This record gives sequence, C-alpha cells and structure tokens, in this order.
Amino acid sequence: MLALTRTWKLLSVGMLVALLATRVSASGAVGDHVNALSEHVDEYTEEVVWLIGKIDGIISTYETKGSVAAGTDAIVDHWEAVDFHSAIETHYIPLYASIWQGLFAVKTAIDEGKPEADVRATQASLESVLWQSLGAVKVAAQYQERGLLPEYTATSADSPTETIDVIKQRLDRVLAKYAEQLPEQARNIATAAYAEQFESIEDEIEKRDAELTEDLEVDFNVRLPEAIDAGVSVDALRDLVLAMQAKLNQAKTLLSE
Repeated sequence: MLALTRTWKLLSVGMLVALLATRVSASGAVGDHVNALSEHVDEYTEEVVWLIGKIDGIISTYETKGSVAAGTDAIVDHWEAVDFHSAIETHYIPLYASIWQGLFAVKTAIDEGKPEADVRATQASLESVLWQSLGAVKVAAQYQERGLLPEYTATSADSPTETIDVIKQRLDRVLAKYAEQLPEQARNIATAAYAEQFESIEDEIEKRDAELTEDLEVDFNVRLPEAIDAGVSVDALRDLVLAMQAKLNQAKTLLSE
C-alpha cells in the first residue's frame, strides 16, 4: 500500500494530459469495463496484487529449484489473463509498454540463470511500474466520472492536426508491440501509420517545412524499421519514438498556423 501511495503521488499534471491524449485501438477484444473504470478499480487492484504474487511465486521457485522448474512462460500468461491488461493498454500506452518490458526483464533474468539479487531487482522495477499503472487507471476513472474522458472507441481523425495525434498514438502502439516482443506487428503498425496517415498530410507539412517533412520520412522509412529489425533495446526504441513525436508536434504547430 505504501508503494501505491508513493507512485500515486508521482502522477504529474503532464501525465494526466498524456493520459487523455493517448487513446488508441487495442488489439484483440477489449471489455466494456474500460468505459466504466471506476466500477472496476477494486478488481484491478486485486488483479495487480494477484499478479505480483504469482510472479513472486515463480521467482521463489527459481531460487529453490532452478529456471526450468520456474516455468517463466506463465509470467506472460498471468498478465494477459487479467482485465487490468486492457485497462492500461487502452488508457496509457507508454506505461503498458513499460509493463511488458518489466515482464520480459524478469523472464529473461530467470531464463538466463541470473543471480537471485538481479532477479529480485527486476521484480522490484516491475512492481513499481504496475503500481504506477494502477494509479494512471485510477486517474482515468476520475476523468471518466467527470465526463472528461471520451468513451473508448477506435481512433479516427477529422483534420490534419487530429491526424498528427493519431500518428503519435500509433507510434505508442509500435513501442508497446515491440515491448511485447512482437517486432513484426510493431513494424506493420509503423508502416500503416506512414501509409494511411502521414502520407495524407505530407504535402501540407512540406509546404510549411520541407526539411522537417524529409526528416520524418527518413524516420518512418529508414530509422524506425531499421531499429526494429536490429532488435535494439526497448529504451532505445522509446527514445526514437519520442524524437519522432517531438517532430510531429512541430508539424502540428505548423498545420495549426
């Protein structure tokens, strides 16, 4: 509970803004609970506690019986089994990607036979991001109750500036899928974002800043796919995505003017 209190306090105003802006179409079935978060907060909390307990049990088995007996494939199975999975995926993709990164950090540490202290360190990092994610969902629940968070639907755009927002959201999805160790899906999302969204507004951006347009084209067609194919770290891909989103913000400002 103390950890939850600490992470809750870490939720900044900037995070709240990002929380409202990062609404995307999740892969697979998304339950109706994502549009009634406040009714399921207790359930999400129980799921986080349950998940942490399951992972702790796997680590304890590793410490006493070794990596084979630990059965690390169950780590991902447990995560995908909880409703909280789609709650955070639909409302705050950056943290969703961090959870996947943490899950695989624990799994990899066990599979590679790392020292117990190293495995416990990855566990602590994962638990921290899980509690932070629960805090993010609680904030989203408050916004929903106040009518400030639109009902979850697939993302669409009606103007060039809204298209920029969709592209940024798709880049968040690229990072999330990459963190899930699904590089092909990540690459496909990036390709679709370029073909379906960026190209539709490319001429308008080029009229205002040809150099920026060319730089983004290189990002989409060279830097991003090469990084995915090279298997860079999640942190490295996150840096690239953030840099692209910053350029897209510049483009959005130009289009607004």
